[in-house]
Order: sequence, then structure tokens, then C-alpha cells
Amino acid sequence: MKLIVAIIRPDKLNDVLESLYRAEVKGLTVSRVLGHGGETDAVETYRGTTVKMELHEKVRLEIGVSNPFIEVTVRAILEAACTGEVGDGKIFVVPVENVYRIRTKEKDEAAVTPALH
Repeated sequence: MKLIVAIIRPDKLNDVLESLYRAEVKGLTVSRVLGHGGETDAVETYRGTTVKMELHEKVRLEIGVSNPFIEVTVRAILEAACTGEVGDGKIFVVPVENVYRIRTKEKDEAAVTPALH
């Protein structure tokens, strides 16, 4: 099991959600966040120190998946989120020790996206 965390452009959210739906990836969390990556920023001098001041709006997706869905999920995000420009974002694939579905008390693989048909 993995937790896939994707940081994407806000204007690509609908494309990514559609791509994930077509890939039959279900169950995700979406958050609006601020971040700084490779984008060109305004540089200011504050009390003699040069500081990059700008944070950019991004969207953070968190998706818990079973092993068969790792590549499917990553591919769906990569294809839908890419503009080819700096600032497209990142995808992190993080190991998950345990998952519990509160409603049914299911654990681990049974509690995340079902296995592929």
C-alpha cells in the first residue's frame, strides 16, 4: 500500500480528477495549499538579506492505493497534470504501514482502492 501525494496546478485539478475517474481510482482528499518550487519568484531585500517572497497556489491530492493501483494512479496524474512548464508540480509515493476504514473496520488492502479486475 502507498499514499500518493500530488502537488499540482489548481487549473489542472478537473483534468486530473477526470483522468483518475477514467482509471477507476476512487477515494481521494483534495486540499488547497501554498508552495514554492522552481517558479521564478520576486526577490526582495529585507534588512540587508535577499529573500524570495512569493508562494504560489497549488492543489494537494492524497490518494491511498493498493499496490496494483500505484502505477495506474501515477500515470493518470502525470498525463493530466502536465503542461510542460515550470510549476507543474510533483508526485510523491510514500509507504503506508496500516490503513483502517472507520465505517466497516476493514484494514489495509481491504480499506483502500479495490484491486484491479
